[in-house]
Amino acid sequence: MSNVIGILKERGFVEQTTHEQELNEYVEQEQITCYIGFDPTASSLHIGSLIPIMSLAHMQRNGHRPIALVGGGTGMVGDPSGKTEMRKLLTLEALAENAQGLKKQLSHFLDFSENRALMLNNADWLTKLEYIPFLRDYGRYFSVNRMIKAESYKIRLDSDEGLSFIEFNYMVLQAYDFLELCRRQGCMLQMGGSDQWGNIVAGVDLIRRVHQKTAFGVTFPLITTSSGEKMGKTAKGAVWLDSERTPPYDYYQFWVNTDDRDVARFLALFTFLPMEEIRQMETLQGADLNSAKAVLAFEATLLAHGREEAIKAYQGAVSMFGDREVPAHILSSSTIPRGDSDLDDVSVPQTLMDVETLKEGIPAFKLFQTVGLATSGGAARRLIEQGGAYVNGRRIDSFDHLISNRDFDAENTIILRSGKKRFHKIKPQT
Repeated sequence: MSNVIGILKERGFVEQTTHEQELNEYVEQEQITCYIGFDPTASSLHIGSLIPIMSLAHMQRNGHRPIALVGGGTGMVGDPSGKTEMRKLLTLEALAENAQGLKKQLSHFLDFSENRALMLNNADWLTKLEYIPFLRDYGRYFSVNRMIKAESYKIRLDSDEGLSFIEFNYMVLQAYDFLELCRRQGCMLQMGGSDQWGNIVAGVDLIRRVHQKTAFGVTFPLITTSSGEKMGKTAKGAVWLDSERTPPYDYYQFWVNTDDRDVARFLALFTFLPMEEIRQMETLQGADLNSAKAVLAFEATLLAHGREEAIKAYQGAVSMFGDREVPAHILSSSTIPRGDSDLDDVSVPQTLMDVETLKEGIPAFKLFQTVGLATSGGAARRLIEQGGAYVNGRRIDSFDHLISNRDFDAENTIILRSGKKRFHKIKPQT
């Protein structure tokens, strides 16, 4: 694969492209500028945003300049794509605050120094537009007949709520973003999810009509697990890139619990490990496959949270589940710790408790709720009654079973477990 589009295709990123031959010729130039829009309706991105983020990172690693465009302006309108009801509209101030959180997370994947990557906000130009001049200069290029055939609009038109006029403008504004980035930054390539195809093509068409230039579009497939679930959705909710919302240890655990059938595919999408090594993982089974999962989890956590947190998460998992040394022949380019290492379980959720308090004993259901292994006392009771609660590896039979200082093990720790994979450590307060 000689260029970055070929690399993205090989790794499973590409669903559709415009002008395929011309696009390949375009990206083989010395440096191009490309962009992807990010919705700033939350202060954190989640795993569902990793495909666009990783694609921008691949662009940068291949010598090109990526732009992360925050939709501070379009966020005030709301993208109808993939939605059956109108999105909540946020103020410009709230959107700007969210944008700061997004840049912090994107900085783990992209190098923004010396303009190697840019983070721009479309509020800078969209909020300054005058309605009548905008309609006169650009509205004339859009066919309502073509717009309502776009998938993003059809879903809303068929819904009970319908499509509001403010949302109907979204495609026009996103197309104008592309035109503005073409003018300001020489950007001729927009990428996005498959639901953005209509919006991207509208921008390509607008640039052709206004500037008589050929711009390009690439869309990514919707990534689902082999079980058919949407990527990043769990029983506990979305998996966030913000460590305050999803701690690095939990982030690591999400990846290490990947379905066996998805390991090689996710290694290609969510790490930068060489494809020749990843292809060797497609036929693995048993302990070697578990080692590949550990590498996937380590590399994904390394990208999102840095090496220190990735090592803590890996070592925390080893301390809870036993030492599974990753053999040298499994994804040898990975920097995951191999062989003996001092284990640091600081990343495993834990609570310091006063020994005097524990002497009297605390009912199990209360303690499980207190440390967050159950959302309420009732949920803790059900967990225990259904046989899903453990103390130091022993199942608890009664919800009012007293947990006390006598439960500290040889390492001065009480290990609580909910189900198979959620742990919490109690340590004495010194």
